[in-house]
Amino acid sequence: MAKLKLDLHEIYNRGARIDSELDRVMKEAVEKRIPLVEIIPGKGSGQLRKKVIRYLQQRQVKALYHRIENDAKNHGRVFVHFRH
Repeated sequence: MAKLKLDLHEIYNRGARIDSELDRVMKEAVEKRIPLVEIIPGKGSGQLRKKVIRYLQQRQVKALYHRIENDAKNHGRVFVHFRH
């Protein structure tokens, strides 16, 4: 199964860059009909993870994907599932 991966470790402290990377990966998944995006906010304080979840909860973004799954074994990963 094709999958896109977005690791946010390098840009954890750049809010606008994080949003643009999230926009880019979501758009690419829709355009290329990729069924799964793995977003890695990391395990830190949880603030970056909360930012990613808030981004995914926006109405215009939520319309793009089917569901969100939290990795049961690693809370530093979020999976976004698409149904094209």
